[in-house]
Amino acid sequence: MSSILIRGGTVITADTRYEADLVVEGETIARVERESKADADLIIDAAGKLVLPGAVDPHTHLDSHYEGLTTCDDFHSGTIAAACGGTTCIVDFCIQYRGVELWEALETWQTKLETNPPVIDVGFHMAVSDLSVPNADEDLRRLCEAGVTSFKLFLAYKESIQVDDETMFRVMQAAAEHGALVLIHAENGDAIDVLIRDALATGKTDSAWHARTRPPLTEAEATSRALYLGHVAGAPVYIVHMSCEEALGRLAAARRRGWRAWGETCTQYLYVDETFLDGPRSEAAKFVFTPPPRAQEEQANLWRALENGLLSVVSSDHCPYFLTDKTAGDDFSTIPQGAPGIEERLVLLHDGGVRSGRISMSGLVELVSTNPARLFGLYPRKGTIAVGSDADLVVFDPDRRHVISARNHHSKVDYSLYEGREVVGAPDIVVARGRVIVENGDPVAKPGFGEFVSRDRFSTSAAHDFRSKTSRN
Repeated sequence: MSSILIRGGTVITADTRYEADLVVEGETIARVERESKADADLIIDAAGKLVLPGAVDPHTHLDSHYEGLTTCDDFHSGTIAAACGGTTCIVDFCIQYRGVELWEALETWQTKLETNPPVIDVGFHMAVSDLSVPNADEDLRRLCEAGVTSFKLFLAYKESIQVDDETMFRVMQAAAEHGALVLIHAENGDAIDVLIRDALATGKTDSAWHARTRPPLTEAEATSRALYLGHVAGAPVYIVHMSCEEALGRLAAARRRGWRAWGETCTQYLYVDETFLDGPRSEAAKFVFTPPPRAQEEQANLWRALENGLLSVVSSDHCPYFLTDKTAGDDFSTIPQGAPGIEERLVLLHDGGVRSGRISMSGLVELVSTNPARLFGLYPRKGTIAVGSDADLVVFDPDRRHVISARNHHSKVDYSLYEGREVVGAPDIVVARGRVIVENGDPVAKPGFGEFVSRDRFSTSAAHDFRSKTSRN
């Protein structure tokens, strides 16, 4: 059994900040000591560095097929990029396409995982689109038993995976019965479909109309509807990629009532606004994702919601397409909707959040590691630094400067939303289950070290067992 001693670093958790040495034996943290005298196979000098629990990204789309195209990162390339950004576990989406049985969808994603082996651990959500297939009710139960303990429902994309209210409610009932968390893509797909047709009929084809046909109120309406139906069904509800004050207000109202409701935003909504959709298709198409980029003032609203704890998680929603695919269509409605970001999440939150004084380092850990681990059945195995937890660790240099660019990132995608942006702070060394997978910022992991991780059923007590520390020093 191999061992590692991480010496002289400042340990940061969602609760605490302290100087300590970490002793790793095998795949777990064995001891947390002051000035440890332990012998180890590998000694890592972390003096002047921060030691964080590995980040957990609960929202990625690797090797996923949407509207005739497949995202360009598979479970090998995507998890290498994640690891280089300090993420040591992801929860990706199995997609149940219409007519496909739920269990068959899971088997398809397990095959994808085996075909392109990951370098970090991977869990799955199930995106449900069709309950008319055989064994649907039984398979929802079996999925939870297999550790797939969250179901996603798309309230948009009418021609492919959008669900109606009856399907949404039935899945929520099943989640309440079997101990699953319900994830909601909250946009009113029916209204948006009409707005898109109206725009195209009047010759409005520019990329900017991607945002104009998906206004904030369509997100707010769907958010409200999902929260109400989730409460009636007795299911916990988690709204993904929240982007605007109108939707945040609906979440805040539900939480004031004591409903089991949580929300996340994504890195891009904190840095990209609707003006990025102006200009030529060759550039603007990079910023077509859903919900769309919003008015610049919404960024302040989102940061405020992170600071006060209304939003619990920042994910990446990594959904990468090659630029040739993004720019091939004739109008805004044909641009593949999704953007990369799996590698940049931690560094951008550090640079724009911690260094700006918006959040603390403990708050950062809470948003990208501890809260997602708690909400998605991974805590305390992941999401914290404690004896017995997986040795998923990031030695982070808070002073290292580098420039984000597609030339030096590790995803297959050929552009970056943040091209040319200089940031301060970056992972130096990343350890996953007791093995160094990133060294001096470069990947050294072998394919297949990561494995499927079965997650616990949703626990209200675990999910509520945190308070926002984002504004603490």
